Amino acid sequence: MFNQPLTPVAGNLPLSFVIAALPIVIVLVLLGIAQRPAWQASLAGLIVGLAIALGVWRFPAGLAFAAVTNGAAFALLPVIWIVVNALLLYHLAAAAGRIDAFRDWILVHLPDDRRSVLVVVAFCFGALLEGIAGGGTPVAITSSLLIMVGFRPLEALTYTLIFNTTPVAFGGFGVPITVLGAVTNLPTVVLGQAVGRQLPVFSFILPFYVVALYGGRRSLAAVWPMLLIAGGSFALTQFVVSNYVNYALTDVLSSLVSLIVTVGFLKIWRPAHDPDYAIASRIRDGARHETLSPWSAWLPWVLVSVVVIAWTVLGVFVIGDVKIPWPGLHKAVFITLYNKPYAAIWDFQPLGTGTAILLSAVIAAGLMGVGPRGFARAIVATWQQIWLAMLTVILIVGLAYLMNYSGMTYTLGLGVASLGVLFPLVSPFLGWVGVFLSGTDAASNALFGNLQVVAANQLHLDPVLIAATNSSGGVMGKMISPQNIAVGVSTTALKGREGVVLARTFVHSVVFTLLVGILLLVQQYIIP
Repeated sequence: MFNQPLTPVAGNLPLSFVIAALPIVIVLVLLGIAQRPAWQASLAGLIVGLAIALGVWRFPAGLAFAAVTNGAAFALLPVIWIVVNALLLYHLAAAAGRIDAFRDWILVHLPDDRRSVLVVVAFCFGALLEGIAGGGTPVAITSSLLIMVGFRPLEALTYTLIFNTTPVAFGGFGVPITVLGAVTNLPTVVLGQAVGRQLPVFSFILPFYVVALYGGRRSLAAVWPMLLIAGGSFALTQFVVSNYVNYALTDVLSSLVSLIVTVGFLKIWRPAHDPDYAIASRIRDGARHETLSPWSAWLPWVLVSVVVIAWTVLGVFVIGDVKIPWPGLHKAVFITLYNKPYAAIWDFQPLGTGTAILLSAVIAAGLMGVGPRGFARAIVATWQQIWLAMLTVILIVGLAYLMNYSGMTYTLGLGVASLGVLFPLVSPFLGWVGVFLSGTDAASNALFGNLQVVAANQLHLDPVLIAATNSSGGVMGKMISPQNIAVGVSTTALKGREGVVLARTFVHSVVFTLLVGILLLVQQYIIP
């Protein structure tokens, strides 16, 4: 059994911390500064990670190979399986004219104001997609819709990535919270409540923040009533559902309430016409779809919502579920920090959420009149769009698993946890690193959730609050995750320019994570 070394560099924690962080730094530098494609940055990070794991952490080559392949398997199922089928549904909707009809719906039922469209589509509708599918799907779909009504691709991706944060902790019907409870042995209901007392603050702020980025003070003054309604209704529902109803329903109910309330409000209140933010006349003149009602645009998304909710409530996803101990890796590593063997279980769910979305796509194709030939063309279009993003996801998640099992990640965690009284300020950055590497808040919670609790107990801090902050801080890393960005650019003309996107979102990601840390300081030391 391989015992993870925590300070392999001269027995020195700070030096070991710096070396362990190098793969992450390499990915960030190549993406954000050198602006290399995400797959190249992820491959370079994996190569550097392998060199450090084998040469410095003395991780056996066989275990390293097993860790990377285990990560690749997790990337394929469930992550990529969900994204592929969600994008297949998108292409089927496009083939049936429902994406054009969605543009018509925007033009008919929303103000002639791109700021209003940005909030309704990227924030309200995007949160609904996050609650159902996640995995970068909300970014890919909502950014393409924004581009259709006149947003520049880089603008659309930047704003949808920033919006794709606060819903993430409750995405996929609360899976990140469920995972956090499993690894920390803390009650999931209490953890969901704690997260639900942090993220609503940022959910309320988010529409104001993004619109200020897009249009400055003038836009805030022009559309603040809508921002108040959108952010306020989402935040209030997020708080109430997570604390008093069921954390698993938080995203779906919050997004639906915010979407319905905001669209309804825009029926009775509209911002003053501003030519600078009006939808271009060429888009308006050429947008009307002759045969489809604008409301028909919602058929694929309502259908997938109903199917996935029923699938989850009825427990269909557990049918055929097999827990597979990963060959050569399961309990072959000893976690020195936790004093226990490291399990390596691949959860094979043939009827998981991705399959529910595939079933939705098949039903939607029939209802929309897309025949077998059109279905085949949609599959080809999906593959052409997603294959490079798939490679990126496999590489970055493979790196995450390598760092986990070799012990490099635990060295990073131990280094952060050694900061004592300042630990609450940097605690969210552990979750941030986890989501950056894995692309999912659930994986970040599995990685660092228990470490947060260990550190909290050692420092006499509230373990529930600290564990919850791993999830709340982690979501702020979603906007810079190579996985999320790679899926997002797949629907635009920015393929291969993921670094440009990361450069636009990085500062916002750090600022929001730091604000989570400040909120945690207040909750821990001032308002228990």
